[in-house]
Amino acid sequence: MIALRALDFSLPLSNPVLIFALILFIILFAPILLNKLKIPQLIGLIIAGALIGPNGLNFMLRDSSIELFGTVGLLYIMFLAGLEIDMGDFKKNSGKSLVFGLYTFIIPMTLGTVAGFYFLDYTIATSVLLASMFASHTLISYPIASKLGIAKNKAVNITVGGTVITDTLALLVLAVIVGMSSGEITNEFWLRLSISVVVFGLIVMLLFPVIGRWFFKRYDDNISQYIFVLGMVFLASFLAEAAGIEAIIGAFLAGLALNRLIPLTSPLMNRIEFVGNALFIPFFLIGVGMLIDYEAFFEDFETIKVALIMTFIALLAKFLAAFLTQKTFNFNSTERQLIFGLSSAQAAATLAAVLVGYEVIIGETPDGEPIRLLSESILNGTILMILVTCTVASFATQRAGQKIALQSVTETEDDEESEERILIPVRNLKTTEELINLSITIKSPKNTKGLFALNVINNDLEGSDSESEKKAEKVLNRASVTAAATDNEVQELLRYDVNIVNAITSTIKEKKITDLILGLHQKQDISESFLGNLTEGILSKSNITTLIYKPVQPMATIKRHIVVVPPGAEQVIGFPFWLLKVWNIARNTGATLKFYATEETLKYVKEIQKKYPVEVEFVEFTDWSEFLIISRDINDNDNLLIVLSRKEGHSYNKMMAKIPGYLNKFFKENNFILIYPMQAVGTISKSYNNSALQVPYQANWENFEDLSKTLQSVFKKNKA
Repeated sequence: MIALRALDFSLPLSNPVLIFALILFIILFAPILLNKLKIPQLIGLIIAGALIGPNGLNFMLRDSSIELFGTVGLLYIMFLAGLEIDMGDFKKNSGKSLVFGLYTFIIPMTLGTVAGFYFLDYTIATSVLLASMFASHTLISYPIASKLGIAKNKAVNITVGGTVITDTLALLVLAVIVGMSSGEITNEFWLRLSISVVVFGLIVMLLFPVIGRWFFKRYDDNISQYIFVLGMVFLASFLAEAAGIEAIIGAFLAGLALNRLIPLTSPLMNRIEFVGNALFIPFFLIGVGMLIDYEAFFEDFETIKVALIMTFIALLAKFLAAFLTQKTFNFNSTERQLIFGLSSAQAAATLAAVLVGYEVIIGETPDGEPIRLLSESILNGTILMILVTCTVASFATQRAGQKIALQSVTETEDDEESEERILIPVRNLKTTEELINLSITIKSPKNTKGLFALNVINNDLEGSDSESEKKAEKVLNRASVTAAATDNEVQELLRYDVNIVNAITSTIKEKKITDLILGLHQKQDISESFLGNLTEGILSKSNITTLIYKPVQPMATIKRHIVVVPPGAEQVIGFPFWLLKVWNIARNTGATLKFYATEETLKYVKEIQKKYPVEVEFVEFTDWSEFLIISRDINDNDNLLIVLSRKEGHSYNKMMAKIPGYLNKFFKENNFILIYPMQAVGTISKSYNNSALQVPYQANWENFEDLSKTLQSVFKKNKA
């Protein structure tokens, strides 16, 4: 009882344990309660912040701890936007992002300046600064798009790219107006700002990837990697502030810089999203809600007038920008609504601008009261504008996002379902994690339960049952833990057999496996006898896509994948299936693909690249007797993928027998993957029957020669 009396329950609360517990329960229950009313989670947290804040029930103050966690959450939103963006689509749509960015900057700047000068009787400087607040926006509803699985949609990509452009321009306007009001605009000011912004951009975009690749190659500890990423985000944010622009620009550029080093399917990406969505981003939303002051709207009509005009202009301007973008690029109405929803929320840069403008004193009244660049009415009106625009943005994004996500699911269901089942034989703890990561990288995003880890125990060689089983269980457990870190499930398989090849082929038949991944230890060379035994054993008894992987460095640190394809590969029935795996590697890691192949093969690859853009380079290559030419092109941080063939295959080349020797001598310091495509047995014919070939996927082969249609069908089923 004495301890209970010592506790302070007076309002606002001061006990940090109680404050943190209250916030956690709000994060837990507010979305659940408001979801029943069809209110988005983001709005629920903002409303909850308003209720418990100093202007509501006064449970707690918006103190430094709330501001700190809120700042982390805000930077997290921008960092995730840069990290999850599809770099292939981003580069392809960079022109569209620029156009949208200019639309969503110029229109609000024009309308805002006119409204401030003519309707609110503000000075030109105040009107321009007010307009810059309308021009900027915060991707506060981006987590909704991410959770709906549409983060790679072209409308999302264009909006994210445009956000950086308009926010950068708006914050530069803020810096200029404040400088003018303070009398600091000189030639030296412009020179200093230009140089600092350029230096900042070069440091983040060029130096950060080098540092990141160095760190990830040397440290694989989960906690160390996460702390490193968080540190880089805040370093980039600080450098942005030092350069004279807002920290959110630094966080976004950090996401772009580390984009290729943190695959979307990796455990690290899963941890980054989990911590941000569970803790930091909700803190930011609650902190925004705490800024809302209800009393100001009842005490001063000027505040209501300013708030209504600001809110109307902000929403109208963003809608017009989205409408013009739709008409310019022939988007549909749902994509327009999605662009409007993502770009209409005013929060981060708007708060920064209004707080900076509020603190700038430009004169005094006869009574000695300070005259601020932005008045208290604008400050309070901004808070209401933030609440309304965030609400509108959340509803618009959720409604449009659900339509697009539903449309994507419907398109997938229109085709026959393909059941992808990947088998990964594991024996060594050191290679298990990389093999599982590769399987997650190449698989379809929808496939979360089609992974099988197999360990084969040979009692004749491995001693007692108990020792062998303990080792096997440890390896299989590592496989399960690695997959679970990415929200994927691995089915553990344990077999006893004196012949490993028989154990693997039997499992392939029993579990209806479609793809096989075999691993080599980093210090183990690949021999002709190994490939010979493999060909005579597994490959001769099973007609599935088989990959042999030797990891030298983590897949996430690979810059480029060199893909060597034999002549006639496009005439093999397994062509689209191994190409899909390679495409998934590029899409999930962001690394460049460089194909060495014949003109006929490259024609099909180029067709796919147009429809499903990733970074691809093409080199015409026909003579495998000159294979070592490729060794001149391969660099550190490159991964070599070689498409081979069973001896009876249409694309078989006798030079393939020399591949093990080449790999051991010339490519020893590089990762490599040997790919054996699924193929028909016997002579290749012009037409195929799925049931006769026992093809594990239903690829709708209407015309074998029209591979572009087939590939599009396969990609349509497996696209994210």
